[in-house]
Amino acid sequence: MTTLPRTLGADTARLESREKVTGTARYAADHARPDGLYAWAVPATIARGEITAVDTGAALADPAVVTVLTHENAPRLAEGDDPTLAVLQSRHVAHRGQIVALAVATSLEAARAAATAVRLDYSSEPHDVLLSTDHPGIYAPETANGGHPADRLRGDFEAAYAEAPVQHDAVYETPPLHNHPMEPHAATAWWEGERKLCLHDSSQGSSTVQQMLAQLFALGPDQVLVTSEHVGGGFGSKGTPRPHVVLAAMAARVTGRPVTLAFARQQMPAVTGHRAPTIQHLRIGADRDGRIQALAHEITTQSSTVQEFVEQAAAPSRTMYVSPASRTTHRVARLDVPTPSWMRAPGECPGMYALEAAMDELALACGLDPIELRVRNEPDREPDSGRPYSSRHLVECLREGARRFGWQDRDPRPAARRDGRLLLGTGVAASTYPVMVAPCHAEAHARADGLIDVRVNATDIGTGARTVLAQIAADALRLPMDRVRIRVGCSELPEAPVAGGSAGTSSWGSAVHKACDGLRRALEEHSEVPATGLTVGADTTEESKGGKEYARHAYGAQFAEVQVDTATGETRVRRLLGVFAAGRILNPRTARSQFLGGMTMGLGMALTEHSTMDREFGDYAERDLAMYHVPVCADVPDIDVHWIEEDDPHLNPMGSKGIGEIGIVGTAAAVTNAVHHATGVRVRSLPVTPDSLLPHLP
Repeated sequence: MTTLPRTLGADTARLESREKVTGTARYAADHARPDGLYAWAVPATIARGEITAVDTGAALADPAVVTVLTHENAPRLAEGDDPTLAVLQSRHVAHRGQIVALAVATSLEAARAAATAVRLDYSSEPHDVLLSTDHPGIYAPETANGGHPADRLRGDFEAAYAEAPVQHDAVYETPPLHNHPMEPHAATAWWEGERKLCLHDSSQGSSTVQQMLAQLFALGPDQVLVTSEHVGGGFGSKGTPRPHVVLAAMAARVTGRPVTLAFARQQMPAVTGHRAPTIQHLRIGADRDGRIQALAHEITTQSSTVQEFVEQAAAPSRTMYVSPASRTTHRVARLDVPTPSWMRAPGECPGMYALEAAMDELALACGLDPIELRVRNEPDREPDSGRPYSSRHLVECLREGARRFGWQDRDPRPAARRDGRLLLGTGVAASTYPVMVAPCHAEAHARADGLIDVRVNATDIGTGARTVLAQIAADALRLPMDRVRIRVGCSELPEAPVAGGSAGTSSWGSAVHKACDGLRRALEEHSEVPATGLTVGADTTEESKGGKEYARHAYGAQFAEVQVDTATGETRVRRLLGVFAAGRILNPRTARSQFLGGMTMGLGMALTEHSTMDREFGDYAERDLAMYHVPVCADVPDIDVHWIEEDDPHLNPMGSKGIGEIGIVGTAAAVTNAVHHATGVRVRSLPVTPDSLLPHLP
């Protein structure tokens, strides 16, 4: 009997790679129909107030313009769970850039021109858009994002900190950050009669969009069909439904024709979510051997007046290192700004930047190597819950990374290495991300022709999800991959959770494995496949409840080498290294891509990315890729990725942990720690820019 090679763990090219590189993969805005219309959104030009008059006469004078929707004539929506989606329902303006009208025309050019011609008068009110720790509206929320308790106290922090012989006290700040996926938020919508809504949407979860639209338009979920077959990135910004999909559906209902709407790049920062700024006060007290006795991580952040969203930046400090006494808190101010939301590794990304920068400073204060300090504070159980770890190989990541990076040759003295006018330095930071899993449904169907159809409403946002799911299916079926046909990205498929929280493969894969394993067993009981085929369904609701007796996290260590030009203050990253412990790696090719992407995004967070709030204008100044500087090819140095194979039986049938977000988590701190090592200058407010370094350079 021939033994088939295992598909899981094999370096496998993406199934849709040919479609992607030849341009035949169709995205949401590529589904415009011959009789279709185009829409263009009109943003508010005030930061707070009310619309007092609307004049659409000039816009409607163009015969190519079919309609202009405003709060005066737009269809009324039912009350939904997300108030950011109540578009064109009120004259009230909660922030600049809020969508206040929608022009619909027979061409994209006519729709854009009509949107420019719409005239609105406003009654403007004074706006409040600047975050500070002494803002009079600061309050303690009940929970932060993800259901984390806003505050967590362990022991008497103040007493323990006061007694610690080594104390570190500093404030770290991260700016507002915007997701900016390559594909903008877009949808093509049409109605089949009055009670059937169909859409192609750029979303991280079409089941969620289906349920939301059914709620807003008073339909049953089976009356809404949402397809998100190919999605050009999201980074969290497409993890919840956004206004574009509601607007497209409204316009299609009013006109009776298909409507395509894609937000302009400049419109996205105001209506598709962003990472809120944080002000993080870190206090760490340790003994002279570097063992932490007290740790406080206190967060101040912002949300909008429309909806509360609290970045859970203090949460990782509850689980990362041993501390007998700790205080972790979140405080928030509701401002006249767009509603923040998920951005790659919400909470862990900004929170671990501050914690790992503080750990670097503590190591210097204790006279310890930064790696040794982290090793000395390694817990044997999760500090927050007391649960045992399902697996934790952070120390191995640090040790292996140090070996590969050449850390042993590092001179610990700041500003000790020089190459002409360049100062050189290296830094390290640890990273973590929780293992999350959600209930999922899947079906596996054996066809009479010998092929297997696997159906699950997963979403491939560019991660290679459909490929890994096909590998999981083939592995469970014990068949070669060319026998498997995988279908994802449509709400008519078995319901599945969104692509977010690094939980996609764990959630979808568990259901696919269960369905395919069940089908394999069923086939063993049949001499041949019936003419109508054989189908096995799976529901992992019960399985997703398991494993809670363990603390389950992925871990990593990032290393960076930088150069700082003493004449210009410019910082360049020479090389990055990441070593991760993330369970079983199911596809090295796509996994490496995810780690590289996360680390590149962390490099941008450290050196180039930020959004500046204009106090007078009441909006972010950087609203396109010319001003909001994401790393480009010239910015991305030699990036090396490795991982430690983990055999963790407490995760899922594949033994995998999420990998989509952990790559960004420690990178910014590794880079800024390297900048300090190069220059002796500690920058605690991201990003590190020439003006923050030049006054202090030799």
